[in-house]
Amino acid sequence: MSSPTGPANGLPVRMPRPRPTGRHRRPEPAAAPEGAPALVLAVPGAPSAASRGLAEEIISIGRSELPGLDARIGFLEGDDASEFPSLSGVLSAVAADRTARVEFARAAGHEVPEQSGPDAVVVPLLAGPDSDLLRRMRQALMDSSAAAELADVLGPHPLLAEGLHVRLSEAGLARADRARLFTVTTAADGIVLATTGGEEAVQAAGITGMLLAARLAVPVQAAALDQEGSVAAVAEQLRREGSTQLALAPYLIGPEAADGLLDTACKEADCATAEVLGAYPALGKLAVAQYTAALGIPQGSPAH
Repeated sequence: MSSPTGPANGLPVRMPRPRPTGRHRRPEPAAAPEGAPALVLAVPGAPSAASRGLAEEIISIGRSELPGLDARIGFLEGDDASEFPSLSGVLSAVAADRTARVEFARAAGHEVPEQSGPDAVVVPLLAGPDSDLLRRMRQALMDSSAAAELADVLGPHPLLAEGLHVRLSEAGLARADRARLFTVTTAADGIVLATTGGEEAVQAAGITGMLLAARLAVPVQAAALDQEGSVAAVAEQLRREGSTQLALAPYLIGPEAADGLLDTACKEADCATAEVLGAYPALGKLAVAQYTAALGIPQGSPAH
């Protein structure tokens, strides 16, 4: 005989949790407007299974942030005949899909308003500005048949400083929480924040570096991985100013850096390194934030 709350075999029944009320109730995520442009994540660097998996994780987080989002992945160095479609090819496919949906709806007798706004918003998978990569992304937009907009890069942002802190703590190079009453014997007393993209990227990384320095209470200086001697020079400056145990924090998502750059920089600076940001969950939130900002869609700001 079954009970009012469970079946006869006694297996527990998962009951819906009551929704919290009041001002502390967590807001439901906004949904993408019907017919909204696609978000196309532009992945730099040589395509690989690893970079595709990284992009898919970020896209998955983005869809959870904005339900109903049409999100796709385009590779800056992709090939439409391979499993890594090019950015321009993906944009052209987005435009074709949007036109087909409108034509189908009209053929079915539905009144469809004239399309307005872009077919897609391209979000660069970059923590900071890289003039060469951004120029190539703009060219891909021009080469496609889509009306597309290029959004801003993901940083600088406090969430990226948080991600750098997490990666340093995972490598044993920083305490996970300054409030905890223990020390990490390998914790660095000076951080080289390494990025790619030249001087503009170094200046932008410096903003996130200040936020990281506030979290760690140690000096942080930005350097360019793709400028010979830059990382070593910054490491030497930190040592002159009193730091004795340095660490390199890659201000990189991953695919944008050429193979070997990090290893070479670590050897030149004679310091340990943390992992790149990779699929840090905040990147999905930031990608959606740049998408909604480009379209003017009301969206809560990612938590700092």
